[in-house]
Amino acid sequence: MIGRLSGVIAEKTPPQVVIDVGGVGYEVDVPMSTFFNLGALGERAVLLTHLTVREDAHQLFGFLTHEERSTFRQLIKISGVGPKMALGLLSGLSVAELAQAVSRQEIGRLTKVPGIGKKTAERLLLELKGKLGPDLALPTTVANDAQADILQALVALGYSEKDAAAALKALPPDVGVSDGIKQALKKLS
Repeated sequence: MIGRLSGVIAEKTPPQVVIDVGGVGYEVDVPMSTFFNLGALGERAVLLTHLTVREDAHQLFGFLTHEERSTFRQLIKISGVGPKMALGLLSGLSVAELAQAVSRQEIGRLTKVPGIGKKTAERLLLELKGKLGPDLALPTTVANDAQADILQALVALGYSEKDAAAALKALPPDVGVSDGIKQALKKLS
């Protein structure tokens, strides 16, 4: 299938762009975050894509990052969430914001996105819990890369994000990754 397009931006009409690849124009639906981060008409662009084949249409969806595309794919697996709703979610919330809303079970944050009602938001929170990746929902209190790695390792070992963040706060700020993991594990046990 079509996994990636690299070409020149021929048209931009929200939420769709046309990418000219070797003289063939591909119509690609994109989330607004991707739309605004693309260059101007005539500039080169690379989009990661997802092709949806239905009985009445073939639709191509494009994304600038792997995280956006994988999140889109997670969203469309959920009953009642189609590609258009998934694009709307990714247009209204960044991947990190969506992951944070899911990890904190913030239903109000999801219902602010047009087209997402309370029942759909509840289903999204239930179905996406633990599927968007712990690294996407890291708390903003992580001071450096070492602390982020320690937190990610603790979550990967099965500790909740809340417990891992609490153990991280008790560590010295300049601790190395391996020492930090050891010290955090002692605090958690």
